[in-house]
Amino acid sequence: MGRRTPRATIRVAVAAAVFGAVAALPGLPAAAAGTANGSGYAFDPADRTLAGAADSADAGLVEPGGSYRSTLPPSGKTYYRLDLEAASTAYVAVTAVPPPGSDVAVTDGIRVALQDADSHYCSTDTASFGAARSARPITAWGTRGADSGRSACRDAGTYYVVVERLRTSSSAAADDSFDLELTAAAEPALQEPGPTSAPDAWNSASPAPQSGTPRELGGGAGFVTAAPVGQGVWSAAAAPGQTLFYKVPVDWGQQLSATAELGSTRRGGSGLVAGALGLSLYNPVRAPVADATANYGGSQKSAALAALPPVAYRNRYAVRDAVGGMRFAGFYYLALHLSDRVAERYGDGAFALTLRVRVEGAPGQPGPGYAGGSTPEDIFQVTDRDRQAAAAAGSLTGGLPAGAAGAAGTTGGPAAGGGPAMKALAAGGIGAGTLLLVLLGAWTIAARRRAAATASASAAAQTRASAQKPTA
Repeated sequence: MGRRTPRATIRVAVAAAVFGAVAALPGLPAAAAGTANGSGYAFDPADRTLAGAADSADAGLVEPGGSYRSTLPPSGKTYYRLDLEAASTAYVAVTAVPPPGSDVAVTDGIRVALQDADSHYCSTDTASFGAARSARPITAWGTRGADSGRSACRDAGTYYVVVERLRTSSSAAADDSFDLELTAAAEPALQEPGPTSAPDAWNSASPAPQSGTPRELGGGAGFVTAAPVGQGVWSAAAAPGQTLFYKVPVDWGQQLSATAELGSTRRGGSGLVAGALGLSLYNPVRAPVADATANYGGSQKSAALAALPPVAYRNRYAVRDAVGGMRFAGFYYLALHLSDRVAERYGDGAFALTLRVRVEGAPGQPGPGYAGGSTPEDIFQVTDRDRQAAAAAGSLTGGLPAGAAGAAGTTGGPAAGGGPAMKALAAGGIGAGTLLLVLLGAWTIAARRRAAATASASAAAQTRASAQKPTA
């Protein structure tokens, strides 16, 4: 094939990087399987297809560290299997995605239970669409704690994830199946026994919303494409029915607070939309932690999460989800949803959203001292790369400017996630963006050096020619 020059090699590398990023875009045919029936939710491209079983005997295996795509029928229980060891704590999150435009009722939703081989309940959780009555991704979870104190759910063996619909018979979505995304994680035991009770006291005063000038940053369309952010104020645009995902690295001992705002509108319309703006918080294993909603009547409204405790291992022993969910370090997910019923009162098109994030406390505080590694790796810690990605939010390498949002929306309006190229950079985080910039920079430097070398060689040749030219 011949030897490539450095410039040719760099050009190929840049082309490969750009092509690879674009080929992985959720909006392009190569990644079309990453969305559910045009709903706009971004499934993980690495999801393995797993059919749910109507009974436990035929349940397919869900492994810690795995991510799966499945389907939940309109009625009946659907079973999945877990094979667990005794020492670790297992977590399973189930995200249900209804068909686009579904007419869901307040109490419609899903229930997730984790049971042992003798049908003893290790945990149970529900998620519903709530007062907004807007079809959107909802998540419920199950856990088997090795230190839970429940003898029925501590041993190694086979366990079952049981998922079923919660539905109102009059809802139009009653006969529709939901797409599912299941993820599983395993948390190792501690090297030494730790506290077995929740914190007695922590700063539970309502935090002041983060102030400052908003930076434009569109959110992702799912957990896997969530835009990394740190402390700051972020602005985006969302169409009715759209959900934007962000992720915030929160280290041991740090305290997170967040507020979402829906801006006023000058377009025509009137009336109150219940639960128009929703803000939901999920922890690193995607377990729901807290949420807040705001009604909308055309003027600006905000929804703020109630005060959350600093991240601590012992929070898991608390009764309240808002405390118990803040049990480990890692990426915490913020999901902003604009109800599709806003369009009925105030029309289609983009509405302005603002996300205010505050993270108090110094990073890098010591963790609880795990006896081994987690599955997936590093899910319960904050790395330097995580901090860099959050710090770069709103720049070319760290996130997607909301102003770049084009007509690539998947919910009938502008997508705050932006056009294809920007989505690639946003989904890839700082790594892909930095790589691209480095390659482009190297290409430019190589080109300049070659040009300089060519000019120098040309000048030298002209000098030699002049020296050799006979005099008159």
